[in-house]
Amino acid sequence: MRQNQGMGAPSTFDSSLTAPGEREFENGLQPRDFSEFLGQEALLEPLQLMLRAASQRQEPLEHLLFTGLPGLGKTSLAMALAKETGHPLKMTSGPALHRARDLVGILSQLEPHTLLFIDEIHRLSTEVEEYLYGAMDRFQIEWTFDTGVHARLLKLDLQPFTLVGATTREALLTPPFRSRFGHHLRFEPYSESALVQILLRSATLLHTELNPAAARFLARHARGVPRIANRLLRRARDMAQLENQGLIDEEVVRRTFRLLEIDDRGLERPDRQVLEALARAGGGPLGLKNLAVAVDEAEDTLAEVVEPWLIRQGWLQRTPQGRLLSVEGWKILGLAPPTLPSTEP
Repeated sequence: MRQNQGMGAPSTFDSSLTAPGEREFENGLQPRDFSEFLGQEALLEPLQLMLRAASQRQEPLEHLLFTGLPGLGKTSLAMALAKETGHPLKMTSGPALHRARDLVGILSQLEPHTLLFIDEIHRLSTEVEEYLYGAMDRFQIEWTFDTGVHARLLKLDLQPFTLVGATTREALLTPPFRSRFGHHLRFEPYSESALVQILLRSATLLHTELNPAAARFLARHARGVPRIANRLLRRARDMAQLENQGLIDEEVVRRTFRLLEIDDRGLERPDRQVLEALARAGGGPLGLKNLAVAVDEAEDTLAEVVEPWLIRQGWLQRTPQGRLLSVEGWKILGLAPPTLPSTEP
């Protein structure tokens, strides 16, 4: 399935995207190719078909849009895709492209069939986004010098490339921009069995002994997110190294969770703060801004990191009026929901 052209070409990584320590740890566990990209087989099948067809036509792969919650493997899949195709990979982010000339500087230096990965693509400015239209459609950028009768239209031809955009908030992309991506890949939370496979692989790469039962315990509390699973594994590794001769078993995981203030249901401190704030408000509804103030947390973090898992568990509800604490959410806190006033005459 691999394309022969450009095999082994080096990748370019924008080092500003993550902190050095975290980046080094995550990169060490990145899947090297599709065979190691576990838990998202439904995404790989159409992507492999597109790769084979594009390779036979000797054309660049269509532009791709990766959507889903943070930590589900959007960046990892882009890196695995580069390994599979053998083409160069250039990585940057929406906030790093402030002006059109930032984009032009990158596009003008791309080699043929390069994969251009833009993380947080929903944060591109309108100006940069509009310049991308021509680049995506015709592999060409146009801009105007001067004004009035002296105006000149200049065109810059680009090497054919594939834009891979990643976003946690697809709705913020304008319809004209979204429609230019040939294929959308929506990342879903991973199953527990898939996370167990990922954890066992990560433990092997980290030269750490991980008990299968402990791997299942970690996976159950990882919220369907490989990044969280690997973060918990790293903390359990520290605990095992100091207290259990390097073996991660269930008791080590339990002690790790107590240290991290993770309870038996997987609730962490921010989760409990959100549920408790809603309980103090009588179960809601409570708007996002008021909820963020109540728990002293950024609105984006609440909406994109904390709330999705609470909603999937059925403990919190989003409504047009605001956030509501569900009946199950009241039970989690060990409280009884307020009694609704009778509507009988």
